[in-house]
Amino acid sequence: MPDDESAKLAEKPHAGVVTCPACDLHVSVTEPNDAVDLYRRHANVTGHDVEWERVAFDVDVESDGVKTALTELGEDHPDGVELGRLAAALADNGVAIGETLDAVRDLRMSGEIYEPQDDYVLAV
Repeated sequence: MPDDESAKLAEKPHAGVVTCPACDLHVSVTEPNDAVDLYRRHANVTGHDVEWERVAFDVDVESDGVKTALTELGEDHPDGVELGRLAAALADNGVAIGETLDAVRDLRMSGEIYEPQDDYVLAV
């Protein structure tokens, strides 16, 4: 029979695991955007990129293009797609978190996407 601590950990939401291959860092994240926050902090301090090692939520998209993937995900998330969810979907197609965030910034600056709330985006 599991103890109370094990039961609490089992109930905790789990979005997946992100890793930094250069540091051998492996961090379990609760929400998809926690991966983006970790990327920002880690890249700022070390200059290293982190990537999704394991994703524990459904993010199946067919495109490796940020805007196309965002359009696909936006159908199920009309209030905005979390940047972490978008990054996880594109990671399956070989796009790094940093590349996704750079592309999102470029698309936002060109007016092709907008941010209805912090770290949530939708295609125009």
